[in-house]
Amino acid sequence: MNRITKMRTNTQKFLLLAAGVFSLANPLFAQTKVVKVNALEANNYGIQYMLPKTIFKIEVEYNEIRQKAGPYAKYASRYLGIDESNIIMEDRTYYTLGDISLTETGVPNKDQTYLIFFKTKTFAPFAYLTEDGVICSINAEYPDEPVYRKTAPAVSPSNTSNTPAANPQSVFTEEYLRAGSASKMAEVAAKNIYKIRESRQDILTGDVENVPKDGEAMKIILSNLDLQERLWTELFTGSSETIKRTKQLTVEPSEEWKQKVLFRFSTYYGAVDADDLSGRPIYIQLKDLNTREKEMSEIEESGTKKKPKEAESIVYNLPGQAEVNIYDGTKKIYSITAIVTQFGSTQVLSPSLLENKKALIRIYFYPNTGAIKQIIQ
Repeated sequence: MNRITKMRTNTQKFLLLAAGVFSLANPLFAQTKVVKVNALEANNYGIQYMLPKTIFKIEVEYNEIRQKAGPYAKYASRYLGIDESNIIMEDRTYYTLGDISLTETGVPNKDQTYLIFFKTKTFAPFAYLTEDGVICSINAEYPDEPVYRKTAPAVSPSNTSNTPAANPQSVFTEEYLRAGSASKMAEVAAKNIYKIRESRQDILTGDVENVPKDGEAMKIILSNLDLQERLWTELFTGSSETIKRTKQLTVEPSEEWKQKVLFRFSTYYGAVDADDLSGRPIYIQLKDLNTREKEMSEIEESGTKKKPKEAESIVYNLPGQAEVNIYDGTKKIYSITAIVTQFGSTQVLSPSLLENKKALIRIYFYPNTGAIKQIIQ
């Protein structure tokens, strides 16, 4: 296989792979501006650029559950017949693990910094780079809109309760407040619960003097009765509030991982750092899906003409892929096939491609991966 045929084959492989790059993308993005750089005599007709590398943005969602015991917990079975397993007997806070999401993001790779050299007679040579130096295009106007680089969503912890917030004292009656002991107050509270249930049943069966005139009015009344019953009942069963929390991690996939501690999770503290032994380990496994292909490529290259030196060429990335699995112990809780630039290879285009005096060659790149998007003559 000669060098030109091999270059076309590699480009074809990339185009098939690139078709899946944005299908794996998270719909949330961060904007990066682009700048035009001209090749002038002042910079020896050379333009310096970088290729990107892949990092993983991982977001861990978990729940903080705050439970508060009711003042009449010990009377719940006597007055309401509630099983003890459904009663919160003491105040406590604990955490449960929720969803995990992963997004591949391209960032500048300072170890992949190159120069494009243009011939002095080349017509108005220029390139577009991101503001942090990643190649976007050569001899091609890049769209005015900013480059969109995939990134994990920046979500702040938010408080969300399973039930609407309400003041328990808003349903207290005079009889309840005048009760002289905890036992008597519990008895009055239980009677109020039964009265609310009877009122609801009467409304539903129409056994009341003033029946709600329409469905919306009935809905409002029943909703209010449900809230009153819940507040009275929580005096016995206790209440629970769920607060959503998130932890964001940044990981660089530089090599395969058979079992790397990504973070730890504690029932008492939630998601904690990997070196915090208060929690159980959550592992990430990373498998390079391009290992065999790279081995075959090296064998092919050993029997072909030596490719141009990178210093004399236009260097671009041919991204690889990796299988990512995350485990909680032995249980797999997340899996995805991700684009990983580091698991691919760098390829080159001959600088003579830009010396065509009959037609201007325009090259477009994917700034997120450093791969060629399109070559137009």
